[in-house]
Amino acid sequence: MTRFLHSDLGHRSARDVLEVTLTSGANVLLLDESNFQRYRRGDSYQYRGGLAKKSPVRLQIPHAGRWHGVVDMRGLRGSTNAGFRVINGSALRPLPPIREHRAQIQQIADNLVDSAPGHTAESCEFDVFISHASEDKDEIVRPLAHALRERGLEVWYDEFVLKIGDSLRRRVDEGISRSRFGLVILSRSFFAKDWPQHELDGLVTMSLDGRQGILPLWHQIPKDEVIAASPSLADKLALRTADYGIQEIADEVTAVISD
Repeated sequence: MTRFLHSDLGHRSARDVLEVTLTSGANVLLLDESNFQRYRRGDSYQYRGGLAKKSPVRLQIPHAGRWHGVVDMRGLRGSTNAGFRVINGSALRPLPPIREHRAQIQQIADNLVDSAPGHTAESCEFDVFISHASEDKDEIVRPLAHALRERGLEVWYDEFVLKIGDSLRRRVDEGISRSRFGLVILSRSFFAKDWPQHELDGLVTMSLDGRQGILPLWHQIPKDEVIAASPSLADKLALRTADYGIQEIADEVTAVISD
């Protein structure tokens, strides 16, 4: 079993937040009592959090119960030191806008989808199309795509859909046109490449035509660079990978799409 740093958080209320400070990048996990015991035994377990490269890391406790914080270096080199504390949810600054305005986003998205004849939720093959740069696959895109599919969403992601011999442009265009939402992973690599721009153009066209909602996810890119590359996207409500782990991002995206 991989050695790990552990803090028994005791019984906590929903919306309390675990804050973990790190001296270097590590895996930060929030586990309830039963999943912590599975983790210790080396069995399959569920968690919130994931790989964290910046400190501090904040993970929201989703429901009342006994919770544990864990930091380990599984799959990573080196070591880290960690500090754990729990913050009362009411004492925190507002969370990223997509959580603050989930109802607003959902209402807009519903209006966009419903306003287009022949493009209802029932007529779409996919819940979400993931647009990204290949450089971001390993760190964020692939684990997020799997996390969304595990939550029951139909996900258009190239590794799920494309087969040898497929026309890339044709399959991508079909995927965009048959998806209710476009999840766009905005990063420096995304804006530096031509192909993600083609996907983004298609998603924006669908959005302007009232047939799709766009959900931006900012990955290791500051707002001024997003503004410089795409002022229209910079103005949209967004999640940031610097604020949340993959599992929590997947929860937020699923909540918006499924409500």
